[in-house]
Amino acid sequence: MTDTATIPLADLIATRLTDALSPTTLTVTNDSHHHAGHMGDDGTGETHFSVDIVADAFAGQSRVARQRLVNRALADLLATRIHALAIRARAPGDAD
Repeated sequence: MTDTATIPLADLIATRLTDALSPTTLTVTNDSHHHAGHMGDDGTGETHFSVDIVADAFAGQSRVARQRLVNRALADLLATRIHALAIRARAPGDAD
């Protein structure tokens, strides 16, 4: 069993989203350095992230439903390790 505490959180986020949503495009960005010293900064440098994801699973879904799918895939991390997550979730063919 892999100790998830030793894996960079951005990589863990990418793995979880890939497993759950099979995206065609996925970018996970660690934005924590922009929030150093702010609320939610725990000193790890892994608290604030942005996700840009394109997946067939989002087709026909509202923006809120798309965000819920992402949040569901990352639920335990959002409860324990991620302080803030910006989500841009699109279906293939959606306008940029």
